[in-house]
Amino acid sequence: MKNGKIGVTTENIFPVIKKFLYSEHEIFLRELISNAVDATQKLKTLSSIGEAKGELGDLTIHVAVDKEKKTLTVTDRGVGMTAEEVDKYINQIAFSGAEEFMEKYKDQAIIGHFGLGFYSAFMVSDKVEIFTRSFREGAKTVHWSCTGTPEFEMEETDEARDRGTTIVLHLSEDALEYAEESKIEGLLKKYCRFLPVPIAFGKVKEWKDGKYVDTDKDNIINNIEPLWTRKPAEITEEQYKEFYHELYPMGDEPLFSIHLNIDYPFHLTGILYFPKIRNNFEIQKNKIQLYSNQVYVTDQVEGIVPEYLTLLHGVIDSPDIPLNVSRSYLQSDSNVKKISSYITRKVADRLQELFNTMRADYESKWDDLKVFIQYGILTDEKFAEKAADFMLWKNTEGKYFTPKEYTEKVKENQTDKNKIVVFLYVDDPVAKYTSLEAAKAKGYDVLVMDGQLDNHYINWYESKEKETRFVRVDSDVIDKLIQKEENVKMSLTEAQQQVLEPVFESQMPKDDKIHYNISFEAMSPDEAPVVITQNEFMRRMKEMAAMGGGGMSQFYGQMPDNFTIAVNGNHPIVIDILADVEKAYGDKLRSITKKIDAAVAEEKRFEEVVKGKKEEELTPEEKSTREELSKKVVTLRDERSERLREIGGENRLVKQIIDLALLTNGMLKGKNLTDFIQRSISLIEK
Repeated sequence: MKNGKIGVTTENIFPVIKKFLYSEHEIFLRELISNAVDATQKLKTLSSIGEAKGELGDLTIHVAVDKEKKTLTVTDRGVGMTAEEVDKYINQIAFSGAEEFMEKYKDQAIIGHFGLGFYSAFMVSDKVEIFTRSFREGAKTVHWSCTGTPEFEMEETDEARDRGTTIVLHLSEDALEYAEESKIEGLLKKYCRFLPVPIAFGKVKEWKDGKYVDTDKDNIINNIEPLWTRKPAEITEEQYKEFYHELYPMGDEPLFSIHLNIDYPFHLTGILYFPKIRNNFEIQKNKIQLYSNQVYVTDQVEGIVPEYLTLLHGVIDSPDIPLNVSRSYLQSDSNVKKISSYITRKVADRLQELFNTMRADYESKWDDLKVFIQYGILTDEKFAEKAADFMLWKNTEGKYFTPKEYTEKVKENQTDKNKIVVFLYVDDPVAKYTSLEAAKAKGYDVLVMDGQLDNHYINWYESKEKETRFVRVDSDVIDKLIQKEENVKMSLTEAQQQVLEPVFESQMPKDDKIHYNISFEAMSPDEAPVVITQNEFMRRMKEMAAMGGGGMSQFYGQMPDNFTIAVNGNHPIVIDILADVEKAYGDKLRSITKKIDAAVAEEKRFEEVVKGKKEEELTPEEKSTREELSKKVVTLRDERSERLREIGGENRLVKQIIDLALLTNGMLKGKNLTDFIQRSISLIEK
């Protein structure tokens, strides 16, 4: 029997282990089994070079729990340890205190470092025992135990024991969940499902006599040869899909996969999948599993995988990623940066390959792929450069083009008078059907931009390609979407527009969340009498704010929606409404309009008289006259407007054509829609 103190001279290391070694205590199981795998792999190596004699036999690692005894046991048939090796790896960790311990191991891999991994057991145990016998001939059994203080007990015995190591954890009261079979099985599947040595937990169960009973067959919980460890040339497309469903049993069919395999300047293997993205792509993140030599590490891969590729699913395995105590170290590690750059290049190369060799298949998957590509373009400049050749735009005919191809297609017909190529788009072809058809009637081609990131992408593209502009088909009247030199003439005079403005104001929709304004536009008589438009810039900013755009877009997000009721000044119905209004107002309209014109003329003459004078140079009489003249104009206009609003409020045709425009935009609902239907019936009956 040997008694001694573990190599700590100034302070107890165990509280440090419990508090700082890992952020998650459950990691202890991964560490103990990783050590068992390491011991088994070492034995295989020694056997292959003749240092370990005899048959290796069954190398399965066994894990067992005993709820009554409150123990968890891990047993391997690996190299085992002599008393000297236990002393070296367990008792004499070369440190002089907790501070030095943390400093020594902060930048080192934990997995495979036997002493450090072993001590994680004390995060959940009041006492830990080791029973071990080396593979070497004549080796004795060693029993070591420690109760979580610097004191330990160790003895060699002649007890007949199998080669290898058994570690028994006597669980502490606050860690009894680890004596539950379901808990341990879940952790084994999480951390150990792809380890290269079989791991058994209990027996395979079968249904017999109305209940599940154990069979004689070990319940092996891991796949010792996961797909990423094999050569890509040996793997079929079907096997890639099967492996995806092994990783994500509830997942949809992936779009396609990328097999990573590199030996220099670092080691990296893995398989990444492009999944189908649902409406909220935030929930798709953290689906890439990081492994080190088939040992699960984390699914928090930010910093290792570029931000936009955290939307991908799959596995990355690299022994060169430091699995250190301080996870923040990842951010500055040079290998990690190289790996991130490599993955970006590999993904871009694969997408380009698919585009070049299987364009039809690539286009068929584009609607699901688009969010990945756009996310990459918006967040990674290097990826954006590569993506220029495999980014696609889809038009309303369902045809796909690269930006370069599309620019060539439309630039002749869709270049405005300022030499800007205008890309027209629609976010909802059904809801915006009328505006879409008006654009097509002009011979314009229209893109479909209905994705989550389209507004951000459009802004990005316009910032890169200064001679281009994106305009949604409902952002203005058709003749203003792409302004050419020729202009349609307006039938209505400015005076007539001033008469009609209060008439249409009287029938404006009332909504606290929406602000409407009126404009009179020179449009074709064949166009609708009223068209509702929404300013491109403001709408885009508001939609980006709704997606959490930050900065100025948050400011725009607080503002009400702004719509313009564009009245077609050349439409026969509008001309008829003007005639009806003039008739309803009678001679008084002509009379008050003359008074307004006279008052305006008088105000202008006075302004000419005092022109050039500063405010402080005006006499009190001049200031008073200016105020009286201005008040007279306002009073007369208000009087006329009030009467015109009364007339407009009684004009069902005005309400009807405004409601028609609202209906076209899907903005007429509830009582307003019912009123519109009843009014339509009564107008038809006339």
